[in-house]
Amino acid sequence: MNPSLPPISPGPATVAPNLEGSGFALSPEVVLRSFQKHWLIVVVVLALGLAGSVLYTQSRTPIFEATATLQLDPQPILPLGHEVAPGGAERGADGYWSNLEYFATQHQIILSRKVAALVVNKLGLQRDGGFLANVRGKQPAAEVTVETAARVLQSRLAVKAVQESRLALVTLADADPERGQRVLSTLLDVYVEQNLDSTLDSANKTAEWLDTQLGKLKTDLESQEMDLHDFKRKNNLLSVSFDDQSNMLRAQIQQLNTTLTDLKARKEHVAARLAVVQAFNPDDLSFIPQSELFGSASISPLRERYLGAKKDLARLAAVGRGENHPDMQAVRVELEAARTALLAEVKNVRDGVSLDLKAVQGELVGVNTLYETAKQQALGLNLNELRYSRLRRAKDSTERVFGMVLERSSESGLSKMMPFNNVRVLDRPLKPTSPVTPRPFINLAFGGALGLLLGLTGALSRELLDRTVRSTEDVEQELGLPSLGSLPDTSSKKRGGVVYGAYYQRKSRAPAIEPEPVADGPPVASELLVHNFPRSGAAEAARSLCTNILFVSPDHPIRTLLVTSAHPTEGKTTVAVSLAIALAQTGRRTCLVDCDLRRSRIHRIFRFGNQHGVTTALLDPSQLERSTRATEVPNLSVLTAGPIPPNPADLMHSDAFGRLLDALKELFDTVVIDSPPACLVTDAVVAARRCDASVLVVRAQLTRRDAARRAIRALRSVGANCVGFVMNATSTSAGTYPYKYYGKDDGDGEGEGDAA
Repeated sequence: MNPSLPPISPGPATVAPNLEGSGFALSPEVVLRSFQKHWLIVVVVLALGLAGSVLYTQSRTPIFEATATLQLDPQPILPLGHEVAPGGAERGADGYWSNLEYFATQHQIILSRKVAALVVNKLGLQRDGGFLANVRGKQPAAEVTVETAARVLQSRLAVKAVQESRLALVTLADADPERGQRVLSTLLDVYVEQNLDSTLDSANKTAEWLDTQLGKLKTDLESQEMDLHDFKRKNNLLSVSFDDQSNMLRAQIQQLNTTLTDLKARKEHVAARLAVVQAFNPDDLSFIPQSELFGSASISPLRERYLGAKKDLARLAAVGRGENHPDMQAVRVELEAARTALLAEVKNVRDGVSLDLKAVQGELVGVNTLYETAKQQALGLNLNELRYSRLRRAKDSTERVFGMVLERSSESGLSKMMPFNNVRVLDRPLKPTSPVTPRPFINLAFGGALGLLLGLTGALSRELLDRTVRSTEDVEQELGLPSLGSLPDTSSKKRGGVVYGAYYQRKSRAPAIEPEPVADGPPVASELLVHNFPRSGAAEAARSLCTNILFVSPDHPIRTLLVTSAHPTEGKTTVAVSLAIALAQTGRRTCLVDCDLRRSRIHRIFRFGNQHGVTTALLDPSQLERSTRATEVPNLSVLTAGPIPPNPADLMHSDAFGRLLDALKELFDTVVIDSPPACLVTDAVVAARRCDASVLVVRAQLTRRDAARRAIRALRSVGANCVGFVMNATSTSAGTYPYKYYGKDDGDGEGEGDAA
């Protein structure tokens, strides 16, 4: 690639490239564009929808609808003033939901098989062929079962509640208006009669059940009264109530508890005194507990006597009296006597405190026994009270239920004598005068709306599912490349593409070197249309394409231009040949190089042999001038592909190919290179790196958008300068080029070509 040639940026009319793929974004613009492109689909489907609705309307049998009004009262007349009557709904806070359930239940009863079967039997509808086939008039038919005729009647019935009222509309659809009126009237009579019978039957069953329960309750009540009496007698329960007995026991327990607490405190007090006395040390009589021992009247004098003798003994010892001195011996006798008397008195005090402790403990045991006995009596009293309350409660409940059942039994007996009905027919059905179905205008509107919707859906689906390019705007939006021009579709018929894989399968059967064709005779290839018909629309389009390419980069003229496409049969060879001829017609020395080393075609177009070409020039550069051949187009030379090599991509990647391009640029002003498709092989991508610019050919209604994006990605991934794209095989109605102006020559008989 020429480093001095800057890459071409998209012009103001282009958009940012979308090389990663575009989703199906549904928008009003897409819908409008789909309608504009495929309006014929919308019109055809709309017409089919309208025609279908007309045919459907004409094929339908007119159906009439008889209507009647029922009044349903969830709370009917209560002759005895009771809250709930047999067959009625509840009153109170839950009455709203009960009413809803009641209305729904009655609606289902009207539509039930039982009511329908009674109507069928009453009118003999199972033998009415007109009713069974839903046609006008009575027709003979094979008799069907009552259940079958009832299902037919059910399918034509409908019940609708009137909002914020207790009314219900009952409708019957039938092809015969008189029969519909008659059947609906009979059905209402049967329903009202069935409701009354149901009410009476419910009242009879209620009375029978109440009588049975009344006898059982009476027996249970008498048994419970005797159980209560036996319990009182067994437990000596007199007229004193449980509350009075409980209060007395509670006062006794409280008093015993207080006494028990005092005794426990007294026991602790005596035990503390005993502990103090027992802590007295007989060896040290000078220390006697003040609180206990000094409380005795005889201990204090004895203690004073003992302490006085002890002082005398100390005084005599101090004045030097010896141990055997009579005074010393007398004092010692006195001291021992005082000590003995004192210890005896202390022992008496200790024994007295011990006796007090035992007495308190005995009293505590007795009071505690009384307390526990009172507690057991209280618990027994509570248990008796619970048992008595249970028996009394069962007796009271049975007595209350017995009274209620007795009252209801009396009321039920009276209710059977005065039957009532809580449903009535408010408006009887009239004979319908106009059919409800079919509805021509509604059917026509529905068919038109459905046809329009399906048509728009079909057009939109075709637009979204068709991923081929159709116009230059599609390619600019998908690739972000500027449009360099377009060539019209000049072929007389569509030519099918050839996959490169099929070429490899046939390559072994093809001759290595084709024989030289004869030189005389006009060329027949459609690619030479620009030369053979220079005043045709295709020639003008090629010259316009040539001008656009020359002015892409005026400061850095393009010397080597590579032409490629995404897939085969998209017209890259046609564009390359047409562009080379148009460049040659401007006076520029132009060389057309066939670098499609896998499926070369240029030698067939110009009726040359293919013994020498690109491959021979790459192997021997001295063969370049011999391999380059002049054509009948002035200023145009052709370098054919030459013998097919086994490694075309390696040849494109070699330095010899670069030297070949440099040699061609010295000999010619412009070199146009025809290369293989960029999405199938890497030849074009490798060669594009060594060219000043590359052009992508897209074929209208054939090139897929994702394939074009892959080709551009491949070229840009190696740094190739892709200056734009050429739209090939465009239709003259697309508005891409005014070919009609050049449709006829002034007398030469030249016109638009037939080949592309």
